[in-house]
Amino acid sequence: MKRILVPTDFSKHAEYALKVAAQIARVNDSEIVLLHMLELPHEGSDAMGSGHAIPEIMFFKNKVISNLEDLMDSDYLEGITVSEIIQFDKAFEGIMAVSKLNKIDFIVMGSHGTSGFQEMIIGSNTEKVVRFSDVPVLVIKNEIEDFKAEKFVFASDFSEEIKKPFKQLVEFAKTYNSHLDLVMINTPSSFKPTHIAEKIMNDFVKEFDYPNYSLHIYNDVNIEKGVLNFSNSVKADLIGMCTHARRTGFAHFFNGSVSEDLVNHAIRPVITFKI
Repeated sequence: MKRILVPTDFSKHAEYALKVAAQIARVNDSEIVLLHMLELPHEGSDAMGSGHAIPEIMFFKNKVISNLEDLMDSDYLEGITVSEIIQFDKAFEGIMAVSKLNKIDFIVMGSHGTSGFQEMIIGSNTEKVVRFSDVPVLVIKNEIEDFKAEKFVFASDFSEEIKKPFKQLVEFAKTYNSHLDLVMINTPSSFKPTHIAEKIMNDFVKEFDYPNYSLHIYNDVNIEKGVLNFSNSVKADLIGMCTHARRTGFAHFFNGSVSEDLVNHAIRPVITFKI
């Protein structure tokens, strides 16, 4: 984990994410890439080449540079290599482009806990990044003075396609000497008898060299509630899920939409890994 991307809009939630990214960077000797997307009004974007628009564009850009420099002077970033990028683009598109161009290994994003109409507006960019990012994404909701992953819940159906991203999860867990609480959520619409669920999980974990784990089967009305309620019951520091951009089949139901919903609704940090 050499390069950590932290998008910022200079909100308090974005700073919560940056503070956690700084803690992770110290543990992993990583560089932080601090990104601000400068989304101009539509008419300003259309007039990028017009003389009358240039002073306004430069005003916003200079203000962003000043804000980034203030952030980079923060005490919690002392001793960490931090670079800054200002991109004229929409948030999601810009984050994806910068991530690929700069060979980012990990993304840390702040997010509001929202519901209803606000969720469609505020949560949409984070959801898109979670869904489409090729690298792991950590979503932070609150200020965390001491980021830990000692109790790391990973919820899954433990199917074959999960094995590749699970290797990334194990590497992250090793960094924090995490205890992995591996959980399969049983719901009325996706019920498995205990002996079958246990066999699936045991067959899955035996392929990985990570002894610090326990297996759980948790019953609830739906998968999202099951993950949240189980995480509360074990006092988890971190929730892990897998996701992918495909929009069909049970794999999407468990590893796609649930991950995006958790990003919006979980109070605890959520980390996602692309299948």
